[in-house]
Amino acid sequence: MKLGIGIGWRPEIAAEVEALTGIDWVEAVAENLCADHLPDSLVRLRERGVTVVPHGVSLGLGGADRPDAERLAGLAARAELLGTPLVTEHIAFVRAGGPLTASPRLEAGHLLPVPRTWDALEVLCENVRIAQDALPVPLALENIAALISWPDEELTEGQFLAELVDRTGVRLLIDVANLHTNHVNLGQDPSKALDELPVEAIAYVHVAGGVEKDGVWHDTHAHPVTAPVLDVLAELRSRVDPPGVLLERDDAFPPGTELAGELETIRATLRAGAADPRGARPRTATPSARTAVPGARDRTAVAQTALLSALVAGTPAPEGFDHRRLRVQSRALAAKRADVVAKVAPELPEILGDGYRAAFIDYAKSRPMSGGYRRDALDFVERILISGGLPDPVAQRRLTHWWEDRSGPRPPSRAGRIVRAARAVLVGK
Repeated sequence: MKLGIGIGWRPEIAAEVEALTGIDWVEAVAENLCADHLPDSLVRLRERGVTVVPHGVSLGLGGADRPDAERLAGLAARAELLGTPLVTEHIAFVRAGGPLTASPRLEAGHLLPVPRTWDALEVLCENVRIAQDALPVPLALENIAALISWPDEELTEGQFLAELVDRTGVRLLIDVANLHTNHVNLGQDPSKALDELPVEAIAYVHVAGGVEKDGVWHDTHAHPVTAPVLDVLAELRSRVDPPGVLLERDDAFPPGTELAGELETIRATLRAGAADPRGARPRTATPSARTAVPGARDRTAVAQTALLSALVAGTPAPEGFDHRRLRVQSRALAAKRADVVAKVAPELPEILGDGYRAAFIDYAKSRPMSGGYRRDALDFVERILISGGLPDPVAQRRLTHWWEDRSGPRPPSRAGRIVRAARAVLVGK
């Protein structure tokens, strides 16, 4: 199915997206949509014949657990509501722990890479089949950007994706910005990855901006698309004509004229890539699959829990990981939590002022997220109030009232907080 040129729809730029000309389709974050009604902007776009594709971020299909039935049902409901031709998600894990490891459940708050091993592939394939059976339309999966790599990987990214497609028939959402990110951060050659991919399985392509800091590329979706990312897009286009290409922007939204300019640059890049067609090259053979060994899901659970615990709970780093990169990833996860909590509870950065971000990141170092971002915001404020509050009495009153309005008549005592935390650990929540 031909999608054409699209842009990521976000509430902050809904008016700008509606005003853009030449837009064939948009992509909306599935978890930001209600399952029973659409924002007026998306209704108007659909009435104009613009296709809307829901893009999930919370299934964690690369995780050790089987997909959550409630999350799958929610994604299916959004697909039905939108009348979409497909839905998309990520090849990533977003949570770990729980019954498989008899340990507390941990949430990453962001997408983390799965190890490219036969064990992880076996788990991912089973999870994908479960998701495919639960969804009313085809599923496409996105390669993610990574700050860290797993030790002792057995497959390259291209081989891993090719094997996934061969085993499940799933479509691919190839993010060329993520291929560039992995080139800078992990030394992985985008051209080699494209050579190994089954390009005929591509459903569409993401293009997004980022920024390099201290030799690490951060896939921010808050900066303009860079020339190296466009080069990867041209490289992909020289091999295949992708059914759709979409510009992503998630923060620091520019004026509509700048978005229109980036879209035109993407169109020009596709035209240039088409003028130098190389065609799909013979795919590099995937190494012979290891005979399935029982316990792949349990082994994956242990490995992912150890990594996530090191990133969000300060436990020792698992053997073989780059400790410096783990620190970078840990800070990035904490910063991501701070950014999302600021959107979920915008009163907090207003009350705390310039000290909000540093205070939240300090809190995140010792308090893993376990109950979603709204619970995270409440726990953050509880910590401030219990530890002595704020020096400014006006800000202290505002923060206390904010907490009372959402949680109860008064903050719990220090003893009560400790008891509740201990109970959560004991019951694995």
